[in-house]
Amino acid sequence: MGQHTALYQAHLDAGARMVDFAGWDMPVNYGSQIDEHNTVRSAAGMFDVSHMGVVDLAGPGAQAFLRHLLANDVARLKTPGKALYSCMLNEQGGVIDDLIVYYLGDERYRIVVNAGTREKDLAWMRRQAEGFEVQLDERPELAMLAVQGPQARERVLSLLDEEAATVAAGLKPFFGAQAGDYFIARTGYTGEDGFEIMVGNDAAPALWTALLNAGVAPCGLGARDTLRLEAGMNLYGNDMDETVSPLHSGLAWTVAFEPESRDFIGRSALEQQRAAGDLPRFVGLVLEGRGVLRSHLPVFVGSGQGETTSGTFSPTMQRSIAMARIPAGDETHCEVEIRGKRLPARIVDMPFVRHGNVLV
Repeated sequence: MGQHTALYQAHLDAGARMVDFAGWDMPVNYGSQIDEHNTVRSAAGMFDVSHMGVVDLAGPGAQAFLRHLLANDVARLKTPGKALYSCMLNEQGGVIDDLIVYYLGDERYRIVVNAGTREKDLAWMRRQAEGFEVQLDERPELAMLAVQGPQARERVLSLLDEEAATVAAGLKPFFGAQAGDYFIARTGYTGEDGFEIMVGNDAAPALWTALLNAGVAPCGLGARDTLRLEAGMNLYGNDMDETVSPLHSGLAWTVAFEPESRDFIGRSALEQQRAAGDLPRFVGLVLEGRGVLRSHLPVFVGSGQGETTSGTFSPTMQRSIAMARIPAGDETHCEVEIRGKRLPARIVDMPFVRHGNVLV
């Protein structure tokens, strides 16, 4: 038996099919993964993401610590509530985890880390924090729900009191704020608008029920994965890990090399990779024939061989799509080997889908 979130019984009551995910018993779907996917693209769906880790940092050395710990630069955060996406690297430039950090004040930050890496992340952070005036506090008493889709914000706002609704309605994309009993952020992992809501475990079931009554559909891990892939969002453990650099994973935009004086962990390794040149391309693929793209399939282009890192059948596009790491070049087409056969595919920029619109 795995660990349970505060919403475990709610999932059972809703008819969820439960699976093990990173040591947690989590819903993969509530009947139809495709229906859940399409609901998020057209209306509003919600995901229990309470298995993710929340870590609060406080102290006069908090900013200096995070500028050393992360590849992106938290000094860019000037407005309270602003969020930053970043990779946390090892000395070799590999990705220990990708995460979101919220700037809550000059000496206060909140970090959200992935479920499968939360224990190693916290151990790494505590080790690196030695010598900095900063305190790290894990927040296991918080549950987290992601409400996503074109109608998501409207339906959440209808449940809040006037004061909390005013705060939440005023959030710009990639900002978060305390709104009454909730910490609400206008962030997500689906390519749709919406909120991610942190709330005490004791209050989470009531919020879940209220959202259900407001017409928000429960959605599982299956739809979460197809949605994020359509949105061109990396999945830790598939598209990058401790052996793979962000420069090899389409995440160069998350690395702040300026100012040169900032010596973040992994910087030297990334600078060597940049200087060596010939970095691989991280691209999207659209299969031109029948078949389903999965992870770790061989990809053949004129300049050499690569592989898919994530793949699925896109419910929105009704085509098979994938992310892939391939040799540098300017090819627009490739072949993917599926069960011993090479099938043609088109190389595209990501995202595939954003705000319900097909972009490729």
